[in-house]
Order: sequence, then C-alpha cells, then structure tokens
Amino acid sequence: MKTYYILAVLAIMFVASSCSDYLEVPNKGNLTNDSFWQTEQHVQQGLTAAYSALASWDGSKWTFFEEVFLGMVIRTDEISNNQSSGYAGKLASFTNTADESTASNNWLTRYAGIARANQVIQNTPNVPGLSDELKQAYIGEAKFLRALNYFYLVCSFEKIPKVTVFETDVDKLIPSQAAVGEIWALIESDLKEAETTVPQSHADVWTGRATRWSAKALLGKAYLFQEKWSEAVSKFKEVVEQGPYSLLPNYADNFNGVGENGVESVFEIQFSGDRNGGVDKRQPINWEITPAALDGWELFSASDWILEEMKTDLTTSDEYSDRVYESLFFDDPNSTIRRPTETDAIPYADVKGSLTFPQYFKKYNAWTDKQGDYVGTNVSLIRYADVLLMYAEALNENNNTADAIDAINTVRVRAHAEPLDNTFTKDALREQIRHHERPCELSMEYGIRWMDLYRWSKGSVAKESIKTTLSDHGKAFADNFVEGKHEISPIPASEISLNKNLVQNDKW
Repeated sequence: MKTYYILAVLAIMFVASSCSDYLEVPNKGNLTNDSFWQTEQHVQQGLTAAYSALASWDGSKWTFFEEVFLGMVIRTDEISNNQSSGYAGKLASFTNTADESTASNNWLTRYAGIARANQVIQNTPNVPGLSDELKQAYIGEAKFLRALNYFYLVCSFEKIPKVTVFETDVDKLIPSQAAVGEIWALIESDLKEAETTVPQSHADVWTGRATRWSAKALLGKAYLFQEKWSEAVSKFKEVVEQGPYSLLPNYADNFNGVGENGVESVFEIQFSGDRNGGVDKRQPINWEITPAALDGWELFSASDWILEEMKTDLTTSDEYSDRVYESLFFDDPNSTIRRPTETDAIPYADVKGSLTFPQYFKKYNAWTDKQGDYVGTNVSLIRYADVLLMYAEALNENNNTADAIDAINTVRVRAHAEPLDNTFTKDALREQIRHHERPCELSMEYGIRWMDLYRWSKGSVAKESIKTTLSDHGKAFADNFVEGKHEISPIPASEISLNKNLVQNDKW
C-alpha cells in the first residue's frame, strides 16, 4: 500500500515538474501541495496524471498490455494462451499464486489512479480563481476516474480498501478492507455526482476526457453488475435516447484508429503515438496478437469456441458478418491480416502453412503510428455497441424482451448480421446475449468477457458457474479452476506484506 501511494505522489510531482515552464514558483525542484495546487492549469495537470494511470501505474506500454490487459483477458473462453510465451501462463492455467504479477500490476494501476484522483478531489476546492461550477466539473471528472478504478478493483478482488483521502502520513497508509457493498455504494455516489457536474462534451483540445454521458454509461453498468435491472434500464435509456452516440458505419473502425473518440466512443484509454519530449504514448497490441509467421509475437490466439460461435453470426445471405471478418484471422478466402508495420492486407491462404495456431484475433492489428513500430490506437473501455447490449440485457431481465431484441438488432444490423426475430423467450434471449451477442461483438476487448463471466457467476439471476462455461467451451486447464477461488484474484502478496490489515481472499 505504501508503495503505490509514494509512486502516486512522485507521478504528480513529475507531471508538475515536467511542465515547469508554466509554473511561477520560487523553487522548481521543491514542489509541494501548497506550491502546486494554485492554478487551473495545475488542476488540469493533476487530472492528466489521473488519466495516465489508466495506461498503467508506471507508464509502461509493457505493463499496460503484458500485465494489465493480458491479465484481464487470458482466463476467458475466447482466448487460447500461447503456452510457450511465458506471459501470464500460470494465470491462464489457473495455477497462479498470490505473488503472480498480473494481479499486482492491476492493483497498483487502479490504486495509482485512485490516489491521483483523490488529490484532484481534495485540492481543487482550494484553488484560487476558479468558479464553483468549474471546480465541481473538475472534481466530478476525478470522481468518474475514481469510480472506474474502483469498478475494476471490486470485480477483480472484491474485498478491497476504500481510500477516499490522499494520505501522506505513513501511519495512515494501512487501511482495512471494506465490504463489497460499501465499494459499490461509493462507485454509485461518485458517478451520480459526475453525471450532473461533468460537461456533456469538451473542446477539441480535450477530446477523450470523460463526459457526463460516460458517467451515465458507467453508472448503468454498475447497476447491471448489481442486478438493479430497473435502475440500469433507466440509466442506459438516458444514454441511448438523449446521448450523442451512434454506431460507426464500419465495424472495423472501432479498432483501426479511424473511429477513435468518434460517435461510438463512450470512453477510451488515450494513446497518441507521440514520442516527443521523452514520452512514449504508444501501445504494442499490434505486435502482441499478430502471428509469428507475420513477425508478430502471438502471446495468445483466438479459441476454437469463439471461432465456431462467430461462424454462426451470419448475414441474410448466409455469409459471415463483418464482426467475424474484422475480429478474427482464420481459414477463409476472405480473411486477411497485416504485418505489424505494414498496411497491406495478407490473405490467410498466403501464410496458412506457416501458422502456429489455426486462428488469431485481428482487432487493433492496424498500424497507426507512422513514427515507429508500435501503435497509437486508443483502447476502448466502453463503446456504444456495448451500451446497447447492456441495455438489452437489462430490458430482458426487466421483462421487456421485445425492446431488448430491438436494441440487439441495432448492433447486429451494423455488422450486417441477420436481425433476430421476435420469437425469443426471455430465457432464450438471455442465453443469446451472454454467449453469442456479447462475445461476438466485444471479443478480446478490455476485460469485458471475464467481467461478464464473473458477474453471471456471482449473480442471483440464472447464475452460471465460470468453470462449467469454460469446460463447455473447451478452455484448456478448465479442470484446474477451483470454484469459490478463481472467480477473483488474490490480494497481491506484496501488498499483504506491506499492510498488516489486509486479509487474503478465500482459498488463496
């Protein structure tokens, strides 16, 4: 615990000192809370630090993908782990222990973001020259980020410390764990404030920052995860009927840089590709997912189950939908992918004989950084298609199956998949949403499938065992999954060694 608070302090200090040309302080090498939190620009810099934690606590593109991102996707039925790669192998085989690094980096990343957001929340009220309205807007934005980090924490670890004050007193940096319900209440409270204080949109120079619509969408998601169906329906309805969103005409533009921060974007982690001034605002997904036969690193591949499920996603003329071809690289005459640093599409047949695995993911494969090998493509956390599918799920559970089908068909039609008919029962549509619509639309996206499996295993409505789902879908090492243990991550051993008040999760 001490570690991430000290790192968070240093991160804020770094942001401030790196912008020292704009600061009027007597000693630029000795910044303090009193000397830093004096202008609106300081608040914006503090918020920037809070946003930056979404890309990893230490700012490393490797931590972002090979630890946090990989840790959130590798356990799902969509993924086949490359057992020779060495990355997250124990996590993928459900043999990990409390000292496994992905859980630790997830923990550090979330609490770094919380600590930085807490600094903005605490210090903004005392910044001179800002109107009350502007102060509330900045604080609301920080509370959105705090809620987002707590959302990932509570779904990953459940019993976690509730930290709402940025402490510098070492003796106070050993908090106990809060009840799960207390964390959800904080998430709801923060988002309810954010949805009324954060602007509906930002100037172009601030593109990518959270809006009140981002807060409403995340609040709806928080309700959904708690099975508060009516509240979820109401909140998603606001986003759908009043928000500024629509689906991109081209499904692939969600992942190739063309549509980032566009009409389908609710909230994304921002990567610009910029490397000026010693920074590196890129991420390595294009290399990590591409076949070795095309110079990639193939840390994982697409599972047999997701391929076979996708193959049932058909157009009215019984051809594969856009989301099949734009999500997967597989044995089909129309399937193509790129090398990590090239823009030309390569047919599957050209490399079939050299492939390690029979199918791969291709989302984020497009090369968008012309300065170097890695990419500056944003990574979506919530996009409008996801909102529509969550809305459909809430509607269906709230006994409005007809409108749920309409919401699903909006998503399907964009990908040229044949619309669902109106003969689905509530139970049949639930199955369709869980194990077709959401994985086909959202495959390999930032932790979405695992979070879905987690909430369906914990809920009271049509509860599903993760182990059973993984086994039914042919997940390697599913037999190692221990129910009541592997649904969540262990509290990192490094944190327990620092904080005597932390208690390890059951069976870990």
